[in-house]
Amino acid sequence: MKHLYNRIALVGIEQEEYDIIKAQYSGHIIWHQSIPKIVVKDEILYMEKSNGIGMLPVDKVVYYGIYDNDFDFIAGLAIWGGDCYPKASAMLDCRFKIPCLVKALSLSRFSAPRGFVSAGASVNTTGDTVAKWGNWHCGENKHRFTGEWESEFTATIEPFYEGEAVRIMMIGDTYWQIKLEGDDWLKSIHPDDATFMTVDQDLLEDTIHIRNTLQMDMIGNDYIVAKDGTKYLLEVNHIPNITRFEEVRQVYLSTVIEWIN
Repeated sequence: MKHLYNRIALVGIEQEEYDIIKAQYSGHIIWHQSIPKIVVKDEILYMEKSNGIGMLPVDKVVYYGIYDNDFDFIAGLAIWGGDCYPKASAMLDCRFKIPCLVKALSLSRFSAPRGFVSAGASVNTTGDTVAKWGNWHCGENKHRFTGEWESEFTATIEPFYEGEAVRIMMIGDTYWQIKLEGDDWLKSIHPDDATFMTVDQDLLEDTIHIRNTLQMDMIGNDYIVAKDGTKYLLEVNHIPNITRFEEVRQVYLSTVIEWIN
C-alpha cells in the first residue's frame, strides 16, 4: 500500500516511546492513548484526530496496548486490511484468551489438556489446580485451589505445574528467553529479579511455529519447565511487555521506526 496521506497513527504508545518515534518520522502523526473512533470507507482508514475533532485518513497504524474495549477497534483495523503493526487479523485471533489458547494448544508440541468452568458453575478437583479467567493477559485473574471451587467467571482450569516459569519473546526475528519471577506461585516479567536466560531451542522452535501459523509480528509465549524437564505451554501474549527490559524496548522501537519509514 502506497503512502497516500503521509500520516500514521500511534495508538496506545506511551509518551516516551512516542517522542522517539516522532523524532524518526517526518510525516504527520495522530496519537491516541485510548481507543479512538475510526471509519473504514472505500478501503481508506479514517481516524479521529488527537484532539477528537474530525477525522483524517491514515496510511499506517502502530498499536500497542490492551484495553478492555479494544476488540472492535482491532476488528475494524482487520476489516480495513491496511498496514498495521502488529498485524490486525493476528491480534484479532489472539485478543481473547480462551480462543487464542485453543489455537495455540493445537499448534504447540507442549500442550496439555485444559478444563473449562462456566460462570456460576462449581468444580471439584482432587489435585492442585489453577483457574484462569478474563482477557487481560497480565498475570492476574488466576486462582489456585484443591477441592470445591465456584467460578464467578468463565474460566479454564489446568493442573498446577511445579517448575520454572519462562517466556520466549519475539519481535520480528529477534528473540529472548526471560525467567519469570514472583514472591509466590504467580510468576511474571515485572519483578526486579526477572532476567534474560539461555534460550531453550525447543521452546524457541515451538514459539516460532505458533507465531508463523498465527501470522504474528510479535509474541510472548509463557511456558513451565518442570523439574523432570517436561515442558508445558501456559499462554500466548499477543502484545507482550516491551518496556520491562531496555534491550527489548530498543528492538521494538527500531523495528517500528523501520516499518513506518
